Amino acid sequence: MVENKKVVVVGIPGVGKTTIVKKLAEIIKEHNKTVNVTNFGTIMFEVAKQNGLQNRDEIRKLPISEQKNLQKNTAKKLSEITDDVLIIDTHAFIRTPEGFNPGLPYHVLQIIMPTHFIIVTAKTEEIYNRRMKDETRNRDKASITSIKKELDIQSAMMSACSILSGSPLMQVQNNEGKLEEAANKIIKAIGL
Repeated sequence: MVENKKVVVVGIPGVGKTTIVKKLAEIIKEHNKTVNVTNFGTIMFEVAKQNGLQNRDEIRKLPISEQKNLQKNTAKKLSEITDDVLIIDTHAFIRTPEGFNPGLPYHVLQIIMPTHFIIVTAKTEEIYNRRMKDETRNRDKASITSIKKELDIQSAMMSACSILSGSPLMQVQNNEGKLEEAANKIIKAIGL
């Protein structure tokens, strides 16, 4: 029996992660595989709403202990999904008042047991411009310098995740007009 794939796709806001995830799902379906695309933050928010939260962006302002519980409950739900390919759309970290909180701490990795990690990135200037155009979220102000720092932190955190889980890590550039190319690199990396 072929092992199900659990592909964690991360990217800082503005890299086009959600767009690339949608494209991956289309391609996977073309390979006659079942695919489940799950946004980690959306599941966390569904649980948090039960506790009175009204805005997804408020999650990062919760005490770290509450964020850990939400992460753990979310990971348990994800571990029960049995499709051929599970794509987990998430972030490597969450910027909190206490600092950068890992989006995939060790206890979450142990529950999910990812088979692949993909970092979606883009040119710093493209990320900045995409963020400035996005009016759908309540994001912190960004600068080119802060974006570069976020990219560095993301890389470090995802390297740790790869080491701790023993799963491969790939970084893919999602530059303007290159969506298909980026998606096909990921498909090849996960063995489809």
